[in-house]
Amino acid sequence: MKRPAAFLGLLLTLAGLGWALDRFFPLPPAPLYSPIVLAADGTVLHAFLNPTQKWRMKTELREITPALRRTIVAKEDRYFYYHFGVNPLAILKAAGRNLTGSGRTTGASTITMQVARLLEPKERTVGNKLREMLRAVQLEAHFSKAEILQLYLNLVPYGGNVEGVKSAALLYFQQTPDYLSLAQTVTLAIIPNRPRGLVLGRHNAAIQQERNRWLRRFGQQGLFPPQAIADALLEPLDVQRHAAPALAPHLARRLVRQQPGQAIIASTLQRGKQARAEDLTRNYVRRLQGLGITNAAVLVINNRTRAVEAYVGSADFRDALTKGQNDGVQAVRSPGSTLKPLLYALALDKGLVTPKLVLADVPTNFNGYQPENFDKRCAGEVPLDRALAYSLNIPAVRVLSQLGVPTFTAKLRAGGFRRVARDAPRLGLSTILGGCGATLEELTNLYVTLAAAGRYAPLRWASSRPGRPAQTTALFSDAAAFLITDILAQLTRPDLPVGYETSLRLPKIAWKTGTSYGRRDAWSIGYNKEYTIGVWVGNFSGQGSPALTGSEVATPLLFDLFNTLAYNSPNDWFQPPTSLDFRLVCTETGLPPGPDCPNQLIDYFLPGISSARRCQHQKQVLLSADGQYVYCRACAPDAGFRREQYPNLLPEVLAFKAAQGLPYRQLPPHNPGCQLVRGGRDRAPGITSPLANTEYVLNRGEQQQLLLSCTTDNEVRQVYWYINDEFYRAAGATERVFFRPPPGALKISCADDHGRNTDVRVTVSEL
Repeated sequence: MKRPAAFLGLLLTLAGLGWALDRFFPLPPAPLYSPIVLAADGTVLHAFLNPTQKWRMKTELREITPALRRTIVAKEDRYFYYHFGVNPLAILKAAGRNLTGSGRTTGASTITMQVARLLEPKERTVGNKLREMLRAVQLEAHFSKAEILQLYLNLVPYGGNVEGVKSAALLYFQQTPDYLSLAQTVTLAIIPNRPRGLVLGRHNAAIQQERNRWLRRFGQQGLFPPQAIADALLEPLDVQRHAAPALAPHLARRLVRQQPGQAIIASTLQRGKQARAEDLTRNYVRRLQGLGITNAAVLVINNRTRAVEAYVGSADFRDALTKGQNDGVQAVRSPGSTLKPLLYALALDKGLVTPKLVLADVPTNFNGYQPENFDKRCAGEVPLDRALAYSLNIPAVRVLSQLGVPTFTAKLRAGGFRRVARDAPRLGLSTILGGCGATLEELTNLYVTLAAAGRYAPLRWASSRPGRPAQTTALFSDAAAFLITDILAQLTRPDLPVGYETSLRLPKIAWKTGTSYGRRDAWSIGYNKEYTIGVWVGNFSGQGSPALTGSEVATPLLFDLFNTLAYNSPNDWFQPPTSLDFRLVCTETGLPPGPDCPNQLIDYFLPGISSARRCQHQKQVLLSADGQYVYCRACAPDAGFRREQYPNLLPEVLAFKAAQGLPYRQLPPHNPGCQLVRGGRDRAPGITSPLANTEYVLNRGEQQQLLLSCTTDNEVRQVYWYINDEFYRAAGATERVFFRPPPGALKISCADDHGRNTDVRVTVSEL
C-alpha cells in the first residue's frame, strides 16, 4: 500500500512542478504573421510584410497536404508521432557520435525541438539545448502534433526575409502549399536545412540535384508510388522569386485596418473579376490623361448577396503623382444627379407623381434657390419619365420641394449615407443636385437597392458567411423600384455616349449618370438583375476638367465593365410587380382625364397611393360678348357673355412661354369696371430675380445692373416695381427690367394689377 501511495505522490509532485514551471516560464508569444487577404475562392489576393518586415504567411492546417506532411516527417523526424517532444534514443546516438566521432556537435533535434528553437533563437550551446528540450516537452503539452507541425512549417527559413512554407510557395511557385506538385513539395522540404546555400532562383541546379537525391530515397523507402517519384524526377526546376500578390490594394488595407492582428482575412472578391476590373480601369484612365483626368474608382456588387466582387480604389495604386493610394470608393464627393432615382422612387410611393405626370421645367425661384438644368435650357413642361431620363434639374428640385428635404435625407440616412446623416440639419433643396457628400460605395448600394426591389442591406466585404443573403429593410416599394428601373433602361436619352446609339457593345442595363458642380466628378452607375457596377472618374486633387461628364467619361467604362465582367449574366429582366396597374391619363398633364381631355395615353400607377385628382389643364372663363374682357363671378353681367375654355397653366409656365415667345392662348384682361379688389398672397407675384437674402457684388468700374423679373397669375397684365418702398416703374407681367442698384440693403417689391404684393431683401456691395 505504501508503494502505490508513494508513486502517486511522486506523480502529483511532478505534475505540480510541471504546472509551476509552465506558469513561471510561459511559452513564447505566437509568431507575428504577414497579414494576407484571400479572394472568395481562397486564393491569396494581397499579402503584407509582418511587423518585423518578414514574409511569414500563415499555413493553415488544411494546406498541409499528406505529401507535405510525409516528406517533412520522413526527412526531419520520422518518430515525430511517437515521442513527447524529445527522442531519447536519438539523443543517446547523437551523444555517442559526438564522443567518438570527429567532434562536431549534433543535436538529434526533433521537429518539436526545432519549433522551440525557431520561436526563441539562441546560440547553439549545451545549456541552450537543454532549455530547447524542456520547451519541446512544454509545447507537446500545449499543442497537438498537427499544430506543432503547422508551427514548424510557418517558421522554417527560406533565405532572406522569407519564412514559412506558404511564403516560399507563393513567392517562388505562385501557389499555396496545397497546390504544389510532389517535386515542388520536396524542393521546399530540403531548403530549410541550408537556406543560405540553396537559394531558389540562384542555385536551381544544385537544388534540383539535392531534390532528386531525396526523391530517390523516398522512393526506396516506399513513401510515394514509383510512378509519382518518376514523374517528379522529370519535373524541371526553373523558378525565380516573384512579387507578393498585390491585387485589390485598397480593400486589402481597409480589411487589415478593420481586423488588426488577423493573419488571414477572407474577402468576398472574385479574383478574376478583380484582376480584369483593375486592368480595364488602368488602361481606360491612361487614355484620359490628355484631357486632364487622372483617376477612377470601380465597385462591382453581386445583387443577390450584396457581396463586393471587385473593388478598385484608384487607377494605379503605385502612382504617387496622381495620389493613387487614395481610395476613391470611400472618398466623399459631390454625387451630382445620381440621387434623383431615389427622389422619384420616394415621390412615387407618396402618391405625388406617376411616370407620365407632367412637371414644370421653367426658371423657378424656390425661396431664394434658383436651380438650372445642366445645359442651361428649359423645356417648359415635361413628363416625369423624361425628366429623369434626361436628368433635368428643375423638375427634380420641384419634386423635392413637395416631398420635403427632411423626408429625403431621412431615407438617405436609412440607406447608409453617413455624411448625409451628419450634415442633414444643414441640407436644403440643392441636395438633389449634388449639394451633399456621398461615396461610391453608398451610391452603388443605392442602385443595388433598386435592383433588389427596394430592399436595402449593407454591402459585404468580408466573407464570414459566404453566399448567405443579408437581412434587408424596405427603403421604397418594389413598384417604385420597377418604375425607376424601367425609366433608367431607356436608350433615348442624352447621356448615351456618342457612338453607342447602334453599338452591339451596349449592355442590357439600367443606368444613371451624374456630374458634379465644376465638372470635378463624373459618375455612372448601372445594374441588371445579377450585378450593379458603380464608376467614378475624376482627380483626387479635386481639379475639374471641361471633358469630365458622367455620360462621356464614366459611362464608356461602365459599359466596358459590364461587357467584360457580366457578359454571361442571364438574359432575363425585371418584371412589373402585382402592386402596379395601368390607367388612362391626359396627355397634357399625366393626370386621370377630365371632361376636356381628348388626348389620352396609358400610364402605370399604384392603386390606392397614386393621386386620383382629375385633370384640369383647361379652365372655363366668362368672356364678354366681343371677347375683349374676362368676367369674374362678382362682375359678370346677367346676360351678354359666353363661356370658353382656356389653358390652366402655372404662372411660371406662362411667364416662360411669354419670355420665350412660345405660342399659347392668352387670357384677355379682366373687366376694368370690376370693383373687386383681390387680396391675399396665395397668388401674389413670385420674384424670380433678384434672389432673396442674397449678396450681390458689383464692379464699381462697370455699369453692371440687376435683373427684375417675376412670375404672376395668368390674369395679370401689369406689375409695379418698388425699390425701398419707392416706386421704380411699371412693366408687363413677363417683362424683364434692369436697373443699377445703390449699395447697401435693398427692399425690392413687386405688386400686380390685382393689388397683390411680394417683397424680397438683398444686399449690394461694390468693389
